[in-house]
Amino acid sequence: MGEKVSNTQQTKRQNMPGLVFEKNLWDAGFNFIGGLDEAGRGAWAGPVYAAIVVLPKDKEIKKQLGGVRDSKKMTACQREKWAEVIKLITDFWGIGFADHNEIDEYGIVPATKLAMQRAIGKLKRIPDYLLIDAVKLSETLIPQSILIKGDSRSLSIASASVLAKTERDRIMVEYDSIYPEFGFYRHKGYGTFLHRQRLEKNGPLDIHRKTYAPIKRLLGN
Repeated sequence: MGEKVSNTQQTKRQNMPGLVFEKNLWDAGFNFIGGLDEAGRGAWAGPVYAAIVVLPKDKEIKKQLGGVRDSKKMTACQREKWAEVIKLITDFWGIGFADHNEIDEYGIVPATKLAMQRAIGKLKRIPDYLLIDAVKLSETLIPQSILIKGDSRSLSIASASVLAKTERDRIMVEYDSIYPEFGFYRHKGYGTFLHRQRLEKNGPLDIHRKTYAPIKRLLGN
């Protein structure tokens, strides 16, 4: 008689990213596959970060990264723990960013692509193929697949989301030490009620994205 699995366990397993896309590409002859994701596109302040992770060509790698999933569904402690594991099991990962000035100058989508290109540039070699969460990098000749909700579907992308999120959160906590009145350690620059309150009270900082509607409104006032 087989082991019974609860509905909660089944749902958890279904929500965990897998290696279906990676395995198909490995079988097709692509050996160096980079998963790309970003963190901070929707924030009102600070940079947008991107990370790329190339997992070892090992179909058992999922067992070693059993707790990795979409970084938004993980706690800060979980992300910190698994970010270190990800860095340990692969030599191939890179992190890049575009700052608030570049976001205002180019727009958030081009700035996100710039951060992704910079992350790719940190690798020791060019990937054979890219798996990207929701963004098309038309600026590169590297073949790629764009996956909607890729951080919930691809382990490579989920791993990249963890690295991008932990690095951006670290920067925003550093900003909190400079601007403690804004509470960046809590909201990381996103448009929370607390952030809105602090903006109304103190006005925008240099690191706020001036082209974003809530900031433009305050500057106009």
